[in-house]
Amino acid sequence: MKVKTILVSQPEPKMENSPYSKLIDKEKVKVDFRPFIHVEGVDAKTVRQQKIDLNDFTAIILTSRNAVDHFFRIADEMRFKVPDSMKYFCQSEAVAYYLQKYVVYRKRKIYVGKRLFTDLVPLIKKYKDEKFLLPSSDVLKQDVPDTLDSLSINWKRAIFYKTVISDLSDLRNVYYDILVFFSPSGIESLLQNFPDFDQKETRIAVFGNSTVDAATGAGLRIDIKAPTPETPSMTMALQKYIMSVNK
Repeated sequence: MKVKTILVSQPEPKMENSPYSKLIDKEKVKVDFRPFIHVEGVDAKTVRQQKIDLNDFTAIILTSRNAVDHFFRIADEMRFKVPDSMKYFCQSEAVAYYLQKYVVYRKRKIYVGKRLFTDLVPLIKKYKDEKFLLPSSDVLKQDVPDTLDSLSINWKRAIFYKTVISDLSDLRNVYYDILVFFSPSGIESLLQNFPDFDQKETRIAVFGNSTVDAATGAGLRIDIKAPTPETPSMTMALQKYIMSVNK
């Protein structure tokens, strides 16, 4: 069956010339974006119940833009003035760049990884005597705490925000040729919103091994996978599939 419509279970990219824009232009398909999950911040009281005092920390480990937003939100709620001496360890350039929303970049001690969490290890090792705080969601990949524990450093995790399943009830009678998922939480949201979901001719596209496992475990048929050596991005995998079926 030809592909005419695609639903991506993420927010729409903010950049104008995103890979999805190119896919739409080239393959003449309709692509909609809808987050299947969203993030909600916890309040300062909930953070205090985790025995977190921001005065105790000299360094912050930031793995995402959400972590940046919610760290500074909680600091504001707790009336904690973040000292100029605070060190920031950012998992990627995108996270470090986003930090400029809250601090004057050139006046702060900011250390940047390449992309993966493990890229931060050599940087953290250089500052082993710092007291590290990891602001995170309630959902956290196990390799993050495992990696930090292996470094024998003084660190603590604090849950500053939670991953929540979005209400998709308005999509009940809307059908797409392809549904695109990037996390197990997206699959969970689909099944929680539509417990009677029947895949039929709907194609499922998944990104990452954990999403593959979640989709397979839910009994879904996977038609498109990324990343692969041939298609390292989801848009490349979608384009390859669409070109093969829309001939």
